[in-house]
Amino acid sequence: MICMLLAGGQGSRLGVLTDNVAKPAVSFGGKYRIIDFALSNCINSGIDTVGVLTQYRPLRLNTHIGIGVPWDLDRNYGGVSVLPPYEKSSDSDWYTGTANAIFQNIEYMEQFDPEYVLILSGDHIYKMDYEVMLDYLNVIKADVTIAVMPVPIEEASRFGIVVTDESKQVIQFQEKPPVPAGNLASMGIYIFTWKVLKDALVKLQHQSNCDFGMHVLPYLLDGGKRLFAYEFNGYWKDVGTLGSYWQANMELIDIVPEFNLYEEYWNVYTRSDVQPPNYISDKAFVERCIIGEGSEICGVLKNSVVGSHVWIEEGAVIENSIIMNNSHIGKNTRVDRAIIAEDVEIGANVEIGVGEEAPNTYNPKVYAFGLATIGEHTVIPDGVKIGKNTAIIGETKPEEYPDGILASGGSIIHHIGEQEEGEKE
Repeated sequence: MICMLLAGGQGSRLGVLTDNVAKPAVSFGGKYRIIDFALSNCINSGIDTVGVLTQYRPLRLNTHIGIGVPWDLDRNYGGVSVLPPYEKSSDSDWYTGTANAIFQNIEYMEQFDPEYVLILSGDHIYKMDYEVMLDYLNVIKADVTIAVMPVPIEEASRFGIVVTDESKQVIQFQEKPPVPAGNLASMGIYIFTWKVLKDALVKLQHQSNCDFGMHVLPYLLDGGKRLFAYEFNGYWKDVGTLGSYWQANMELIDIVPEFNLYEEYWNVYTRSDVQPPNYISDKAFVERCIIGEGSEICGVLKNSVVGSHVWIEEGAVIENSIIMNNSHIGKNTRVDRAIIAEDVEIGANVEIGVGEEAPNTYNPKVYAFGLATIGEHTVIPDGVKIGKNTAIIGETKPEEYPDGILASGGSIIHHIGEQEEGEKE
């Protein structure tokens, strides 16, 4: 069995966190990136051939994966291959859908002539033995196995819903239905027999935005193929929104975390450079936190996840927050319920996460959950206050904070390539 790992998504619901980086390359849990979990699952399941399909801002993802050394995927045959879209003699296209992306790499799969192909998304947090799922497929003689898990019926319309009979054979697939016929949600994990997958991709190659949930699975059902649901009851989190991303990180620091990063029998591997040790000063206070290597903590840190090379100065108080690599928090700054991306510079005497909640005026569906979200390479000047449901990215100046405040629901968005004054709402 070979694996095709879909990692080209922008992750627009993560807002400014994915302005400069693909969603699977976003930091998670202090030292990992989101894609580490799918890659680690592969090698822990005995899969040694993985094609990673990239598209949106792939530089950091490509650098992180490299030749696959951390996951033992640096192989002469198989191993890990990064597969971006490429120019052809005619009809060159970006990947326009999940199945279209796989179809464009049909030659890559053919060179291995696999019996089975595992399709994964690179943006979920979970541990799963795909070998057990493959054994299930073999026992029931299925053409396709779809990993599913039960979700609350009121949330089912957010997912692809699988409807099965008593034997778990799929009789209907609904892609994000307004009125779901059940609560078994597809996890976006599929095992296909190679013959069935290849035939479907070739037959549907001219379908615009060809997608597994919208097109491939209904096509196979209509063609009488044997599709079965494989029910998964472990921890699985789609960190596709700022709220779910923040919550999944906070769950890591529970006294007994539901998702344990440090189980000996199921390691999570990542690229990790040699780092200096942490320094926690005699004036610091740390409680219930994950802290990456090489960080310097001189303030108060509670219920937070901190990456590597983070500097928190004396008098600063950080609570219920995520701070990614190489960020700096100035003296006497207070931060509560914030997500601070990599390489952020926050001045002294700043207050983040203050006041009452208000809907965000720039993108209310993304910037919610009572969080303050600060994108990469952002600079926040001394002495300003920032409310809840806010978004900031870019080098900001004091005059962009009326009366020294960015009120709840406000945004300061300086996209790369914009004029210096940027865009403010």
